[in-house]
Amino acid sequence: MTVKNLQQCIKDLEAAGRLIRIEQPVDAHLEAAEIHRRVFASQGPALLFTNVIDCQFPMVSNLFGTLDRSEFIFRDTLKQVKRLVAAKVDPGQILKHPLRNLGLPWQALKMLPKRKGNGPIMESTCQVSDLPPMQSWPNDGGAFITLPLVYSEHPDRPGMMHANLGMYRVQLSGGEYIANEEVGLHYQIHRGIGVHQQAAIARGESLKVNIFVGGSPAMSLAAVMPLPEGMSELTFAGALSGSRIQMVQRKGQLPVYAEADFCIEGEILPGATRPEGPFGDHLGYYSLTHDFPVVKVNRIRHRKDAIWPFTVVGRPPQEDTRFGELIHEITGPVIPTVLPGVKAVHAVDAAGVHPLLFAIGSERYTPYSDESRPQELLTQANAILGQGQLSLAKYLFIANQFDNEHLEIEDSCQFLHHILERVDWKRDLHFQTETSIDTLDYSGTGLNQGSKVVVAACGPKRRELTAEIPAGLTLPKGYSDPEVMMPGILVVKGPGAGSDSTKDLRRFCESFSVQDSINDYPLIVIADDSGFTSANIGNFQWITFTRSNPALDIDGIGAAIRHKHWGCEGALVIDARVKPHHAPPLVEDPEVSRRIDAMATQGLPISRYL
Repeated sequence: MTVKNLQQCIKDLEAAGRLIRIEQPVDAHLEAAEIHRRVFASQGPALLFTNVIDCQFPMVSNLFGTLDRSEFIFRDTLKQVKRLVAAKVDPGQILKHPLRNLGLPWQALKMLPKRKGNGPIMESTCQVSDLPPMQSWPNDGGAFITLPLVYSEHPDRPGMMHANLGMYRVQLSGGEYIANEEVGLHYQIHRGIGVHQQAAIARGESLKVNIFVGGSPAMSLAAVMPLPEGMSELTFAGALSGSRIQMVQRKGQLPVYAEADFCIEGEILPGATRPEGPFGDHLGYYSLTHDFPVVKVNRIRHRKDAIWPFTVVGRPPQEDTRFGELIHEITGPVIPTVLPGVKAVHAVDAAGVHPLLFAIGSERYTPYSDESRPQELLTQANAILGQGQLSLAKYLFIANQFDNEHLEIEDSCQFLHHILERVDWKRDLHFQTETSIDTLDYSGTGLNQGSKVVVAACGPKRRELTAEIPAGLTLPKGYSDPEVMMPGILVVKGPGAGSDSTKDLRRFCESFSVQDSINDYPLIVIADDSGFTSANIGNFQWITFTRSNPALDIDGIGAAIRHKHWGCEGALVIDARVKPHHAPPLVEDPEVSRRIDAMATQGLPISRYL
C-alpha cells in the first residue's frame, strides 16, 4: 500500500491489530516516555495516546518498535526499494534480470518530489507552547522533538534535489530560549546541515529551515538513511512510501512537506546560539549543555487532524535499534561495492552504535604468503573510518574473512572470540589520537574530541582461550571480584576513578609480569561493578566501549613502544570505570515509575505490556 501520511499508517496498523489506543490521561512529561520504554521492551504494539494532559494533539509512538512492524508498514514497497538500491550499485542487474526489474522505471518516477500549491499542512497554525511538551528523562533540559525532520537547502545550490533532510533533535522549551519565539537545534559532527549553515555564514545570511514532524513514516527513515551516492532523502522517501513526496512551493520560501502533521518555519541567524540540553541520549547517558544553533520561529503550521509522533532514546536497545536493523536490511548489500575487500560492517547497537564497529575484510593480494600479518585489513580499516558516520567509531575490530568463512559479524561473542584467538597486541593495535568522535560521547577529552583504535587480527589461532580464573590469582590493592565475561575476557572491579585514572591503570599493569597467569586472558577490563559488566555481552559492550577513550584508557602488561608503535606483550587492559568528566547515566523517575506500575494493574489494553 501507499504510505502517504501518518493518519493512513495509524489506521492500517490499528486494523491489523498492531496498534492500540491509550485513552486514559497521560502526561507528556515523563509518563508517555516510560510507557513507551516498557511497551518497546515487551515487543508490544505501536501506541496512540488520545488523551494527552493539557494538550490538544494526540501522540503516537513505537511505530518502528519491531522489525516485523516496520516491514509491515512498507510491505508493498520494501522489496522494490531494495532492488533500486541494488540497481544503483550495479545497473547491470536490470539487464541481467529484466523480468524481476520491470517495475523499476515506474518506481523511479515515484522518487521525484512533486510541487504543489497547497496541502493539508497549510490548514492551521499554532505556537510552540501548543505542541506536546514531550520530556523523556528526568534531567532533560525541557521538552524536545525526538522525531524531527529538519529540511534545509544549500544557499549556493537551492532546490529540492540538493536539499538535506536530517533528524536533528529540537529543544522546544527550557534553557534560555525565548518562549514561542525560539527553539534549539542540535546536530552532531559530520551532518549535512552543517555544510549548509557554513555556506550561509560565508554569505552573511541566515539559513532558512523547515522542521517537519509527522507525515509518512518513510520520511523518518529517509532522514536517518545512509543513502548511496546521488540519492536524496526526498527521492528515497518517495520510493519507500510508494508515492511522490508532495511539497508546497511558495515564492521566496522553503518548500513545505504537504503531508506533514506539523511544520516549524524558521531561520538560523548568523552566529546565534543558545545553551542546548541536557538530553537523555542513545548512548545511555545525558548529553550535557552546550551552545548550539538557535532557530528563530516565524510560523508553525499543522494539519487539522495532526498527530505528534515521538520516540524515546536511551541505553540500547531502543526503538532506534529497529531503525538500524531496517537500514541494514536495505543497505547491507551496498557495503562491498563502496568499500572494496570489505565483506560486512556492523555498528554494535549494544555499545551505542558509534563507539564500536566490527568489520570483516579480506587479505586478497598475497595468497602465496604464509605471513599472518594484517596488511590489506589496515587499508580497509582506514577506508571504513573515512565513511560518513562510520568515521565516528572509537573502536574498530576487523577480521579476515578467509580465516573463517562462517564468521557471523552480528554474533558479538563469536566475533570477539575469533579476534582474541588471533590478535597480537604487540603489532595489531593502531591508534588515532587527538581526533574527532561522536558529539554525544563524553569519554573523550572534550566535545567531539577523543581517539580511536583499530584492532586488526588475521591468520591462524595464536592461543586457546580459557574461561577459568587462574588459581592463586592475586590482584593489586583496591582491585577485586574477578569475573569471566566469556573465554578470553576477564573483568575486574577497580577502585573509584579519580583525576589520575591513567596512573591507576599504569600501576595495575605494572603489578604483573608477562609470565603471570592473568595473561591467560588476552583482554582484561577494569570496571566499577565487575558482576554487572560480566553478566551478559550487552552489559559488557555498553560499559567497556562507552566508558573508555582508547588513547587514555588502554594499557597493557609488558607494554612498550617500538618505532612509535605502542603494543604489549601480555594482556591488554581497558579501563572502563566511570571517570569524573563522564556524563551521568539515564535513570527513571521513581514517582513516575510507581504511577505506571499502578496503570499496569488496572486491566487496561495496555496493561499486559507494562
